[in-house]
Amino acid sequence: MRGIILAGGTGSTGSRAPVSHPLVPVFDKPMIYYPLATLMLAGIREVLVISTPDDGPAVQRLLRDGSHLGISIRHAVQAEPLGTAHALVLGAGFAGGLPVALALGDNLLHGPGVGPTLAAHTDPAGAHVFAHRVRNPGDYGVVELDRDGHALSIEEKPSRPRSDYAVPGLYFYDAAVVDVAAALRPRPGGRLEITDVNEAYRVRGQLRVTLLGPETAWLDTGTFDTLAAATQFVRTVEVQQGYKIGCIEEVAWRRGWIDDAALSTLGRDAGRTGYGQYLRLLAGNRRDHVVVELPAPRGTAARTAG
Repeated sequence: MRGIILAGGTGSTGSRAPVSHPLVPVFDKPMIYYPLATLMLAGIREVLVISTPDDGPAVQRLLRDGSHLGISIRHAVQAEPLGTAHALVLGAGFAGGLPVALALGDNLLHGPGVGPTLAAHTDPAGAHVFAHRVRNPGDYGVVELDRDGHALSIEEKPSRPRSDYAVPGLYFYDAAVVDVAAALRPRPGGRLEITDVNEAYRVRGQLRVTLLGPETAWLDTGTFDTLAAATQFVRTVEVQQGYKIGCIEEVAWRRGWIDDAALSTLGRDAGRTGYGQYLRLLAGNRRDHVVVELPAPRGTAARTAG
């Protein structure tokens, strides 16, 4: 599976922000680190990052080509805000006929079992999305489920939501998704909405939904309030528990994509910061002391946080 991150949106935080939206800090790291870490936790090593013309150069300087993380990162530009599903059209050549995971650049997922859960769905037959109970479902894409967990409906920001389950900004698709997205009829304003992609799969009977329980945190950082909440959440976890959320260097190291020397170099590159110190200390620890939860190799039991 290949991964696409749509980092082109500005949400409500970017209208007067003096820094590129994907680079806005969520506590101690740029926002773009969190969806990238999520894809890496799922075992995805080939990623396309789609940015705006203004943000693109800064994002490329930050993430480079990914070789320092043992992965491949390519970059593309979405010249106009044409919708989330438009990222699938832009990424058609990158997908190369393989399954695709699409992640929104301002979403954060964290919780026990997230890595193994995501890795289990990287070869979907159809589409696979997730559902998380929220207080304000009308602000998101909303999925209605029957008692067996099958999707009865899926709507984008409905005025009268049929359930309390919102769909986080992470979607797994089979190789056909590029054609599904290209065949969509744009909504008013010319946008291609990801909910319409999911609805197309639902009509075919090919949409699967996994519920994320209360132990999994999902934060959408698209507004000032939610950005502040995400920053406080990350700070609380990192200060109290001593490990980092969304640390792409750590994920790469624990998966064996980079070695101790490379991790130490990345720590030195981060300078005399708490983040750099954390990376340098990691390099002196055992790699199998799992702090980030990773999917186990096929045929073995999943490793858990320790």
